[in-house]
Amino acid sequence: MDIRDRLFIGGDWVAPASDRTIEVVSPSSEEPVGRVPEATEADVDRAVAAAREAFESGPWPRTPPAERAELLGRLSAEIQGRSQEMAELISHENGSPVSWSIMGQVFAATMVFDYYAGLGKTFDFTETRTGMLGPVRVHQHPVGVAAAIAPWNVPLFINALKLAPALLAGCTVVLKPAPETPLDSYVLAECLQAVGLPPGVVNIVPAGREVGEHLVTHPDIDKVSFTGSTVAGRRIASLCGERLRRVTLELGGKSAAIILDDANLDDVMAGLMPATLMNNGQACVAQTRILASRDRYDEVVDRVSEVVGALKVGDALDPATEVGPLVAERQRDRVEGYLKAGREEGARITVGGGRPSGLDKGWYVEPTVFADVKNSMTIAQEEIFGPVLSVIPYTDVDDAVAIANDSDYGLSGSVWGADVERSAEIAARVRTGTSSVNLFMMDFGSPFGGFKQSGLGREMGPEGLIGYLEAQSVCLPMQG
Repeated sequence: MDIRDRLFIGGDWVAPASDRTIEVVSPSSEEPVGRVPEATEADVDRAVAAAREAFESGPWPRTPPAERAELLGRLSAEIQGRSQEMAELISHENGSPVSWSIMGQVFAATMVFDYYAGLGKTFDFTETRTGMLGPVRVHQHPVGVAAAIAPWNVPLFINALKLAPALLAGCTVVLKPAPETPLDSYVLAECLQAVGLPPGVVNIVPAGREVGEHLVTHPDIDKVSFTGSTVAGRRIASLCGERLRRVTLELGGKSAAIILDDANLDDVMAGLMPATLMNNGQACVAQTRILASRDRYDEVVDRVSEVVGALKVGDALDPATEVGPLVAERQRDRVEGYLKAGREEGARITVGGGRPSGLDKGWYVEPTVFADVKNSMTIAQEEIFGPVLSVIPYTDVDDAVAIANDSDYGLSGSVWGADVERSAEIAARVRTGTSSVNLFMMDFGSPFGGFKQSGLGREMGPEGLIGYLEAQSVCLPMQG
């Protein structure tokens, strides 16, 4: 049991305002693995006050960007030094296979910190432009105090997507981890202390939705960054809109992988399948709609089913496990509801479809493939967030693009074919924030975010930094 009894506020470990706690339960064993204080509204008020004080009077916003960048590099190194510990801890929290956690949960986060450490050495926070009547000096100022709200599926990585650009910009932050995965944020706080981050620059308050709404609406918050469900994102967008508060939202996805007729299926299976069920299918970018032409449809269904049926399901901490349990019993119930809906609407299960035998403890669902799927079906339209794939037939490339675009979401996607340029042209026709050709990739130096109901704004790349900056123009008189 990892038991914590303090909150990280103002650079110190402080007693919470109440005796309420969050119990962290292992999805593999259904047994408690940790306990932390549950932050109250009073704790949030204290955290926001510490962040405001650090922004208004502390050194961080006035620290040269190159020095802020250097600290991000040290933070990355500090986390890397504890990488195995953090990978196993996150697997305990959310059921992510530890074989995937080391890269997907930890090193991906350090790569984000490393990217922004490098960007801080080259990004122009002040530039002079030629204006209509004289030079104009354009300054990029930190937006202020940022509220960062992270989900449970990739907690450290998403914390990094918010903290790295916010800190480089000179903002201060109140971070609210999800109640399912608060333990790794304590190790993150220890790493922040170890690298000498000034007090109050980052404050961490684990809590549920109601306290999160208090944070979003707090009058001393200048910007909100949220990753999570589209339903919650709409609520946060509404609250921020009422207050004219800056907001970035990275929400759901229902990404389509288009397999062209000239694609080599051996290469497709090797490159695509890890991107379909990564993190037990609990990934917003998962390629869960697989589109195959009618000429090769049966062949694709057979190959996908073969790969999925061979995956090892088991305890998240077993290095051999490829698909672990879902994060909570409610999530398993939700996924099983979609399995039922798929059957009732006429889709055909080729592999999986139930609970794996021999695993009586833990919130497991068999990796499942549906064939004969119409894009109008519930399983093809709604984000399941579990190990469930739909293989959908198309008639020609125009039909494939239309199917891919027939979605409320637009977060990720991929195209697989022998002709890279042709595949890239097809990928560009799909209304999605990120797409790949013959691979699945999120590039940390490029913008990441969604079209349509997949969100507002962008993370990663210079665009992610700009989301934490306010541009100020200072017009100067014409020189001599």
